[in-house]
Amino acid sequence: MQGDTATLTRTVNVILLGPPGAGKGTQAELLVKNHGLVQLSTGDMLREAKASGSELGQRVAQVMERGELVTDDIVIGLIKEKLSNTDAKGFIFDGFPRTLAQADALGQLLEEFDIKLDAAIELKVDDKILVQRILHRAAQAKAAGQPVRADDNEETLVQRLEAYHAQTAPLIAYYEGKGVLKSVDAMGAIDAIAKELSAIVS
Repeated sequence: MQGDTATLTRTVNVILLGPPGAGKGTQAELLVKNHGLVQLSTGDMLREAKASGSELGQRVAQVMERGELVTDDIVIGLIKEKLSNTDAKGFIFDGFPRTLAQADALGQLLEEFDIKLDAAIELKVDDKILVQRILHRAAQAKAAGQPVRADDNEETLVQRLEAYHAQTAPLIAYYEGKGVLKSVDAMGAIDAIAKELSAIVS
């Protein structure tokens, strides 16, 4: 990936869309490394907030301790905090929005901060191959004596994919309607996908 680092002449803000296992986290990390963007990962922000002990963090901790899902307004609150407290070259929204309601809420928040969304990038995958790939990864980890993610089993993966297609896939048409949708074939090599994403961001 050497040589793909690019200095951005303006801030660039993107959303990564794609089902579980499509490689959003990996590609977000490479965009952070190569373009200096800030990754806003819902999971990371929730863990950070919980550890911070802030008022919002205490609300997150209470919800998580009760085993409930964190509400949209809490996630939007966390994103708002991040947007307020950073002088970034741009943001990658990873894992949010997941629903049309969240997409509307994020759109309003970006408007409030006068932040332009440059692209919603869909990482396109084949569900069957994706499941095989993740099960193969789990088998390799097990054989090497490494920990296997609890959700790396076929039943859970199929459920997560079904939830993605029901709740999150409609965002593809939503962002296409706004003229910001880009699609990338995410079934290839990590470097090839990263190169295509870098071209979009640049």
